[in-house]
Formats: sequence, structure tokens, C-alpha cells
Amino acid sequence: MLWFVGRLSRHQKQAILLSVDVVLAPLSLLACYFLLYPASIASDMATRSAYGFLVVTLFTAVGSPLLGIPLIKLKAYEAVGAIKTGLLALFAAMGLWLAKSYTGFSLPVAGIPLFLLIFVLSMVLTRFALLSLLLSVLRQGQIRRNVVIYGAGNTGTMLASALRSHESIHVVAFVDDSTSVQGMTLMGLKVYPANQLERIVKRFDVERVLLAMPSASMARQAAIARDLVSRGLDVHALPSFAQLVGTEVILDTLAPVSPGVFLGRDPVNDLRPEASDAYGGKSILVTGAGGSVGSELCRQLIRYRPARIVLFEVSEIALYTIEREMAGRVDAEGICFVPVLGTVTESRQVRAVLAEYKVDVILHAAAYKHVPLVEANPIAGLVNNVLGTRTLAEAALEEGVKRFILISTDKAVRPTNVMGASKRMAEFVVQDMARRSTSTDFSIVRFGNVLGSSGSVVPLFREQIKRGGPVTLTHEDVTRYFMTISEAACLVLIAGGLSMSRGPHEGDLFVLDMGQPIRIRDLAERMIKAAGYTVKSPENPDGHIEVAVIGLRPGEKLHEELLIQPGMLTTPHEKILRVQERGLTSMEMTSALRELRNAVAVGNAAAARRVIEAYVEGYGSSETSANRRERIGA
Repeated sequence: MLWFVGRLSRHQKQAILLSVDVVLAPLSLLACYFLLYPASIASDMATRSAYGFLVVTLFTAVGSPLLGIPLIKLKAYEAVGAIKTGLLALFAAMGLWLAKSYTGFSLPVAGIPLFLLIFVLSMVLTRFALLSLLLSVLRQGQIRRNVVIYGAGNTGTMLASALRSHESIHVVAFVDDSTSVQGMTLMGLKVYPANQLERIVKRFDVERVLLAMPSASMARQAAIARDLVSRGLDVHALPSFAQLVGTEVILDTLAPVSPGVFLGRDPVNDLRPEASDAYGGKSILVTGAGGSVGSELCRQLIRYRPARIVLFEVSEIALYTIEREMAGRVDAEGICFVPVLGTVTESRQVRAVLAEYKVDVILHAAAYKHVPLVEANPIAGLVNNVLGTRTLAEAALEEGVKRFILISTDKAVRPTNVMGASKRMAEFVVQDMARRSTSTDFSIVRFGNVLGSSGSVVPLFREQIKRGGPVTLTHEDVTRYFMTISEAACLVLIAGGLSMSRGPHEGDLFVLDMGQPIRIRDLAERMIKAAGYTVKSPENPDGHIEVAVIGLRPGEKLHEELLIQPGMLTTPHEKILRVQERGLTSMEMTSALRELRNAVAVGNAAAARRVIEAYVEGYGSSETSANRRERIGA
């Protein structure tokens, strides 16, 4: 039987359906006679009503193709098909009435509406019978999968209707969170509350759940999906029809939220004459030019019209991206951009670049900055952040670079991790070079976390919110200083101008005014609400996004600091402060670098950690750095 059905062409199937309609028309009229009269009389009257049988047969044979009824697939025979069937029956009944009026064959007036009713019912029932027969044939040997539809709204009922005639999928029930529909029967299926899902799965041997609630938030759908997957179910989500035709877009795509809105203060984005003098017409090298801060420094340097910007970057893709961006900026006309693929730890390359491009200013933003990664790879972090800074600084001094600015971090203040300790050592390097220099102006700019930079919490939280949560928090009370990338880059450049205006000195250490530290929990909740969702908590169990505390990572502090010693000096810019902090003596610096190089040479991570423990206050123990150095014989 399956072979026979499969071999039928489309036209053959249409011919069969047309033949069924043509045969049903006279049979329906014959049924009228037997319903209106006793059998003996009905048979006699039917014999004398040849015109009636001929008319309904002809009208059906003509009207069915005109209405396109044979073209309607059995699986798609729903409301539209029933309406067309009714129109065909009405057309045939009109022909019957005309035949009765002009030929006078015997049929009572009540016989015409009776014929109409019988003809409609016979066509509809025949099609459903044919569909049942077809499905039973198609399902021979098929494994039917029982599914539950989660969502009993319009989308869910339409999905159930579409799947009703599916060969291998059998919808067994609806599940919905709304109490207004729970207990109802839709499309012949009962609507259950979500808390009975486990019982339904066991009862009907359900393997798959179809999410049909496109009006629910993405976060809500994701939360439901996670719960279903945790039960071992296969989950498929149905998009809304608005999404299918492209009229509905994700919130992040339509209206992205700027990270700066979470600071609660006005951003800094001004130009200063001192900075214009420092960078205008100069040749400037930016290390880490493809990173978050480095690339923003390049963008903002354009406003000061330097003659050349050397883009120094170790990552090929990052260098390619920033070079393409700079070359495509219409406001960068007349500025020469030089992409250099290299590392600050390579002394010969660094010296060659500084000499070839006659670099006047170095903005040193290159660093390994991700705390967990550097904690797991201390040798690489210390080589890049400490020895790389020393190599670059020495080359700057030898090649006559006028200005060297180190970009530092608040994690360098009494650090508890290798990354912070390496940045503190880098500060020591720059302070030591400043004492040795009579021509190059060395300085440091220290600030906290940059909102929206790679690895920062803002893009992480945004991605977690997009997935439906949970938003992960290391500690309920953890706080951080924050600043936008554009604000940080702007103040770094201004600080460089302020330092240059003072001439050679012992090395300025500038600290940017970051405002009050922000509680990360508050930031997470603001971002959830800004995305249009609510926070799920014991007080609000129906919320969309949960905030989960996962514990502090290795080397992570609960609260960051900006100063090692109290007391700050003002500068001409209200957001830039100058501090005086004791570094290492020249002898201590020499010893520290020698010990670090020895540890690196043999790949001894433990020895490298002992070096920073000995020289960096706060790292390793509460013992003072001087006592530790004395104890280990430094």
C-alpha cells in the first residue's frame, strides 16, 4: 500500500480526490430520497429523477476544480478546505434547484438543504477518513516520538495543529505557566501546569519538548530550556512569526546600552593645550595598539594631529584590525600609520623600530592583564610585563625618545596576584629609569578597571544575560573602580601633556580620579534591568535572570586600591592627581631584575614568585618586603 501511494503522481492524486467528490454528489442525493421516503417509494422516485443526478454530478465535476478543492492536500485540509467544500455543495444544490424548477422531477423543497448538508458532511468525513488511512500507511514502520508543547498560546495551538498530521511526531499534551489555561483542553490535548511535567514525561514516554512561547523574554525561555535539559529532555524553541519575517530584533542589536551609563557620572572627553603640544606633529609609538586601551589611545591621538602613529602589537589579528580601522578613518588624513608586528621583549626589534621611525613619545599599553591567566602562567606574565617594560624603557633612553608613559593598574597596589605584582614591578622599572635619565621623561598613569574592555565584567555580564543567565559574581561585596575606555585614554594623554610641561624629573606617578568604587553586585543588577529583565532572587522567584556567587578567583582581592601611601598632589586637571610613592633603590632594582632573569632562564616559576614576593609589598604574605629580602638573602 505504501509503495502504491508513493508511486502516485500529483495529478493522479488530484484526479482521485475529484472522482471522490463527483461520486459523492449523486450518492448524497440518493441518500436524501431514502431519508425522506420509505425505501420502496424512495427507490422509485430516485429512478424517475435522472435529471437531478446528472445535474449535481456535472455541477460538482465543474465546481470542484474551479474552487481548487482537489489541490488541497489531505494534511492541509482545515478551515479553508471546509469552506470551499461548503461552497461546492452550495453550488451543486443551486444546480439541483434549477433542475427541479425547469424539469419538474420529484424532490420536496426540504430535500435541497438536506442534500446540501449530506454532501458537505460526506466530503469532509471522506477526506478525514482518507487522511487517517494515508497516515496509517505512512506510519507503517515509523517510530513516533511523543512530544510536549510548552506554551498553550496562539503559537502553541498552531504548532499542535500543524503536527497533528505528522508521520513521526505525536503531540501528547500542553504545558503552560498561566493558571488561566491550565486544566483546559485545546486541540484535543489537555493543558498541564509546569510542575506536572515530570509526571507527563514518564506517563507518555516524552523525549522532546517544543518551546512555543516567543512572546516570553529570551532570558525566560533560556531559563526554561536549561531546566528541561537538566531533566534529560531534548528542547527545541519556536521563534515568533515576527522574528521569522525579520520585524522583531534582539534588544542588544536594536539599542545597545553604553557601558558609561552604569558609572553614574559625567564622562571626561576634553582636549588640553598641554597634550596638543606633547603629541601634535610628533612620531608616537603605541605598544599593545590592538588591545582595548591601546586602540582607544590611537583613536584619540588622531585629535592631536601627530605626524605618525606606530602601531606595535604582538597579535596579528589585533594589529590587522586596528590598522584597517585607522586607515579607514576620514579624520586621520595626513597621519602616517605604521603597523609593526612584534613584542616588547625583543630588544633588537624595539631599538630598530624606535630608530627607523624617530619615535618621540611611547605610550606603553602592552601587558598581559587577565588575572587568572597570568596566575596560571607566571613566567610569561613576568617576562612580558616586567622584563618587556625594562627592554622598552632602556631602548627609549638609548634612542633619545622624549617621553615614555607606562599604563598601570590599581591591581599593582598591594597585589595579591602575579599580574598585579608584575605591574608593580613595571612601575619600579619606570621609576628607576626616571632617576637614571636626563633626557627621556618617564612617567606612570595608574587607573582601575576599564568598562567594556576585553575580559572586563561588562561584556561578560552582557553575554551571560543574552544566554538567559545566570550572571556570575565572585563575591557579594566585591567592589571595583571603573572608568570608560574613552575616558581613561583621554586622561592618559592629558597626563602625558602635564608631565611634559614640567620638564625632566624623578618620574611622575599619576592616579586618575575614578570616583567611588562600584559594587559589582549593583553593576550586575543594573545591567540586567537595563536589558529589560528582572533579577531572580528569593524575594522575586519569578524574575528572569539569576545572580550566582561562585567565589573569588585565585589571587583576586575583595576591594582594589589606588594608593600605596596616603596623600595626593593636585594637577591642573581635576581628574588627574599626582602621588609620591617609594620605589626600589637602584641596587634593589638591579638585584630584582637579575634574580628574575635567572628564574626565567631556567623556567622556575616558584623562584620567579619568590622574587616578586621579596620586592613587592603586599604580595605573598604580611611580612614587609625588606624583611623578606633580608630573609632570602637579597
